[in-house]
Amino acid sequence: MTLDLDAYFARIGWSGERRPTEDVLRSVHRAHLTGIPFENLDAVLGTAPSLDLADLEAKLVRSERGGYCYEQNTLLAAALRQLGFTVTPLAARVLLGAAPGDIRPRGHILLRVDVPDAPGPYLADVGFGAVGGLVEPIRLEDGAEVADTPRRHRLVRTAHHGPTPQWELRAERGGSWEPQYAFTPEPFEAPDFEMFNWYVATHPRSPFQQAVYAQRTLPDAHLALSGLDLVRRPPTGRSRCGG
Repeated sequence: MTLDLDAYFARIGWSGERRPTEDVLRSVHRAHLTGIPFENLDAVLGTAPSLDLADLEAKLVRSERGGYCYEQNTLLAAALRQLGFTVTPLAARVLLGAAPGDIRPRGHILLRVDVPDAPGPYLADVGFGAVGGLVEPIRLEDGAEVADTPRRHRLVRTAHHGPTPQWELRAERGGSWEPQYAFTPEPFEAPDFEMFNWYVATHPRSPFQQAVYAQRTLPDAHLALSGLDLVRRPPTGRSRCGG
């Protein structure tokens, strides 16, 4: 199956030249992030959401639902491939909120995107579901930064015990760089994410089993619902409502 690009672009409110360029990658990424919310309702209701492309199109595009990382980035990957980009799924360990010395399993999907005639690949991710998530892709190179969006990000090489290089995505918060997740460059396949998806959605200790998480990135704010607590973070500060 191929994704209905007309329906997908209408869903995210994007119109532009359908070519595999850096500008198209940036604009589609931003439009997807602001157009489709993050949510884990299927997991809270006790089921693992389908990652089949037809089901993702039905849920996130035609039914105007949201989804979590496996759904969001699988959908984006399909759209980018149809535009002519080369997309390689990767898997990351989430560092945000981890205690010192804590080693979490790889539980997050992200995308390496190769752009024809570009000097190097990009990291794309519309499914992190946190205020520290990428607004636009970042070059996959040590010290790369994205600073011309409402959020600032930096990608750095970090030491680890494995034989392949490890990358760490950091987001600027309050004048310091806060680690978001770490990953290595080896590719992962669809069956890997099917397993991760089932574990994250159904394991009794998974945070996505415990409470509703819904987030929406807007041009001027980030809205995050955690259980009954709604937090609005505008670019210049933070206010809280609900509870």
